[in-house]
Amino acid sequence: MIDLSLYLVLDPVLCAEKGMVQTAIEAVEGGATVVQLRAPDWKKRAFFDCAVELKKALKPYGVPLIINDHVDVAIAVDADGVHVGQKDLPAAVVRAMIGKDKILGLSISNVQEAIDCDTSIVDYIGIGPIYTTSTKPDAAPPMGLGGFAAAAAHCSLPNVAIGSVKAKDIEPLAKAGCNGIAVVSAICGQADVKKAAFDLKTAWNHAIESKDR
Repeated sequence: MIDLSLYLVLDPVLCAEKGMVQTAIEAVEGGATVVQLRAPDWKKRAFFDCAVELKKALKPYGVPLIINDHVDVAIAVDADGVHVGQKDLPAAVVRAMIGKDKILGLSISNVQEAIDCDTSIVDYIGIGPIYTTSTKPDAAPPMGLGGFAAAAAHCSLPNVAIGSVKAKDIEPLAKAGCNGIAVVSAICGQADVKKAAFDLKTAWNHAIESKDR
């Protein structure tokens, strides 16, 4: 079972100073449990080269590498999985391409998409954006906490909340049925990436402990 508690989505603009690979390493050392490579403006070769380096860097930590959208790159580098959106290749097609043993994630932005999600094909869903986000210009309108809770309630799959999620948002999201948080700017581009990840993971652990009391 994939640990979704702190899911890092890499952003090449925000990671420009430190680099994607170093950012990922420091984030994982701080507590990130999944790393997704997302670089929509990159040429395919640059994406592939970065994926190769990321897989090598993450292997000692046992943290899975998820490739956003580019199924061919995921197959080429033997990544741990793929994440697709509603406008990408259909989940059923992606599953057929990557096989039954790889991780497949799907973006969900409303209740209907949660209802329509085929839980026999997809392993987890990313629900959002929760709040207005600047890291994905084509994102759907923000759902808010209520929208997240409604979507989560209509799909039995594990989920991560994404979209300008900060430490202060973690406890209410956990109470609303969140299984993890997916972050971009909360880690990428931070002065101390490891501490940023550590603080988020600590907040997550505290939220889960509070929820279970």
